[in-house]
Amino acid sequence: MTLLAVIVSFYRLPPWAPGLRCAYAWNLVAYSLVVGLCVAIALAPLLQRSAWLLPMPGTRGDCRELGTYESLRTEAALGNLAGRDGAALARAQDIQRHDAVADCLASTTTLWLPLYGLGAAVLVGSGALIYDRARARRDADSSTPSIRRPG
Repeated sequence: MTLLAVIVSFYRLPPWAPGLRCAYAWNLVAYSLVVGLCVAIALAPLLQRSAWLLPMPGTRGDCRELGTYESLRTEAALGNLAGRDGAALARAQDIQRHDAVADCLASTTTLWLPLYGLGAAVLVGSGALIYDRARARRDADSSTPSIRRPG
């Protein structure tokens, strides 16, 4: 979030100019991609926790099932501990379950994160382009002398 705030606060695009090969277009693409990357990185923790932000059909359930499997595997590996210290076994199972679910969600988020970054870059680029074109048009209109009619 800090990097995003610094970029938005201090970076200014050059004046708008038509054409795809002008300095404005290259700067706009670079600016949009960097801001999109910052937004994607800032959203990454939310993507893992919020089903409404990143639906990932079936993935969350699959990750939970993987966590359950790891818990059972830990119990099988530490089966002789169950008779001596059930609390330690339960704690080991919880840790393994949590780690398996976190790794599963992290790998899924990594697959989707570039798409969210690209989407943010397109939105930022379009917004900046519309804003800069309107500003250039407004500046051109204010510099054009108005014609007064005798009245």
